[in-house]
Amino acid sequence: MAQIIDGKEVSQHIRGEVAKGVSQLVDRSGITPGLAAVLVGENPASEIYVRNKRKACTEAGIYSEEHKLPVETTEEELLSLVDNLNKDNNIHGILIQLPLPDHINETKVLRAVSPDKDVDGFHPCNVGLLVEGNPHFISCTPHGIIKMLEYYNIDIKGKEAVVVGRSNIVGKPVAMLLLHRHATVTLCHSRTRDLAEVTRRADILVAAIGRANFITADMVKDGAVVIDVGINRNEEGKLTGDVDFQAVQEKASFITPVPGGVGPMTISMLLWNTLESAKGT
Repeated sequence: MAQIIDGKEVSQHIRGEVAKGVSQLVDRSGITPGLAAVLVGENPASEIYVRNKRKACTEAGIYSEEHKLPVETTEEELLSLVDNLNKDNNIHGILIQLPLPDHINETKVLRAVSPDKDVDGFHPCNVGLLVEGNPHFISCTPHGIIKMLEYYNIDIKGKEAVVVGRSNIVGKPVAMLLLHRHATVTLCHSRTRDLAEVTRRADILVAAIGRANFITADMVKDGAVVIDVGINRNEEGKLTGDVDFQAVQEKASFITPVPGGVGPMTISMLLWNTLESAKGT
């Protein structure tokens, strides 16, 4: 029976470190870290995330502001707001809440955010620095996964790691982070041949594909560490991950639940990045 990796516990630990760091920064320099969230249109999931982010900022002592724009906002108007936030010395991190409406070029907007305020780690400059092995801002969910492994003293060096899912937000960056910590990494996707044969080699298995219960027990090696990044809703409307939790828990050594696993780490690492940005000013 696997030990549960408690994302809430790790998240609270990180937030405590951030709150301490914010207090020290304010005492030392008078600088209060500031985070701006930009939300375009009405998206219930995005609104919940932004509300949780605001609460977390308040608890950590981070200044937070929100820019909620109507769905008809033009790309030019959004880019103008981003430019103003780039120039605002009170703002150290800018969060563009995705998805954006179809008439706005998402890539163009994300690239308009200053790399020095890109606390989501999406800007090509920050992606390039991560690949190079000298990261500035690391994408929050992958960074949170590494922090969880460190918290539970799970050794990465020399292990075989398999990442299922090649998204720019999770799959690719977490593969880079594992590689830089001396894992041998395989990045799988929809064209991978005999996926189960590959996943059964994994000492560390990261599932990030967005398909409920896709990773079954027969795809997991005995004693593997299983990190479930998926957030799906089953037929009963309950949250479930990409991993068949009940069955895989019997084979794994460590496993993250959904909810309560990777999810809580994302906002915590956003706060972490905002503090690091403020330290650099």
